[in-house]
Amino acid sequence: MSVTATPRPTGHPGYSETLPREPESAATARRLVRTALAAWGLEHHIDDATVVITELVSNAVDHGRLDSIRVLVTHPAHDCVHLGVVDRSKSVPVLRRDADDEETRGRGLVLVEALSDSWGTELYRWGKQVWAELKSEVQT
Repeated sequence: MSVTATPRPTGHPGYSETLPREPESAATARRLVRTALAAWGLEHHIDDATVVITELVSNAVDHGRLDSIRVLVTHPAHDCVHLGVVDRSKSVPVLRRDADDEETRGRGLVLVEALSDSWGTELYRWGKQVWAELKSEVQT
């Protein structure tokens, strides 16, 4: 499967790809993120961004409804990377801070919150996008 650049309607640079709603798609999403960040010279975000996109894809795989998801990686400002995963479920993810220590799942959004500057959910008539933004330190 090849990764191609697609411009957003707003004119911001972006990469996106429709993937099967299956756990293996996280690896493709990580490659897409690494490709985009390298193209934009934002390699310093790669480690955090690949963890974040993995968690967002995992949530969409677990809770989405249809057979595919859409992964978006955009660069809306010189100091910001926006990661998003779109699925056809309108179920809003919930940050679970009280997860049982015995559980091996259910803490992905805690990681997303810890590694990103902001995150949230954008509801659509037919589904949602769960997104996270990573911002660079502004050098003075």
